[in-house]
Amino acid sequence: MSSEDTFDLVAAGLRSDGADLLSAVEVLAAKLEQALPGRTRVERRGGGLLGRGEKRVRQVLVELGAASAGVRYQLAVEHDRVEGFRERQVGGIAIKREPLGAGEWIAALTEELRAEAERSSEARAALDRLLL
Repeated sequence: MSSEDTFDLVAAGLRSDGADLLSAVEVLAAKLEQALPGRTRVERRGGGLLGRGEKRVRQVLVELGAASAGVRYQLAVEHDRVEGFRERQVGGIAIKREPLGAGEWIAALTEELRAEAERSSEARAALDRLLL
């Protein structure tokens, strides 16, 4: 199985629901943290009484592009629901925010990474790590 096939399986998991969806988000968050350490922020919170239970992903933020003009991808997890957003930024100010389904989110993020990989060896290496 190729690395792209493995990544596609994670992406397919984002299109499912329930426990499969939450597991796919956990795997994806870990892959993004490893592949894009300076550009990915993952927020985790504990569950259960007083938040002392197992920590689960609540939000994934991936920032791509230059600081002056970039794109921010946000995946928010609330209970068993996942919402994705893509936000275009100029000078650190959001100029456009669009909701994306989980499958659309992963496809858009992957496309953005591929485009950036054509321009940057750092992005190419990050994409290779993501597809491992």
